[in-house]
Amino acid sequence: QVQLVESGGGLVQAGGSLRLSCAASGYTFSRYAMGWFRQAPGKEREWIAAVTWSGLVKYYADSVKGRFTISRDNAKNTLYLQMNSLKPEDTAVYLCARHNSGSTYGEGAAYDRWGQGTQVTVSS
Repeated sequence: QVQLVESGGGLVQAGGSLRLSCAASGYTFSRYAMGWFRQAPGKEREWIAAVTWSGLVKYYADSVKGRFTISRDNAKNTLYLQMNSLKPEDTAVYLCARHNSGSTYGEGAAYDRWGQGTQVTVSS
């Protein structure tokens, strides 16, 4: 069955960096666009980045543009999120998801499989 497993979260000071990974299995990873979302306590889930199946086209939410970079390695069935210049407001559970509905990358309804998430905490 389809599985998405995130890793790489942790506690980091403001201004620091983290690299998240999302290992995919149970399907042909290279055929699907992928996305990253995050959810902070008491807030709605927020889309933050997406990448097309080839890895050539990337999209970002304004809140992370210029600080975060999404990438993928189709040979390793793995999605990444490089997070730099982290801020306390980036604190959240980060989830990867498989895109399966047209080109609406910023909407959760366009994704059909989700990982369990990895916690990122940024201290001030």
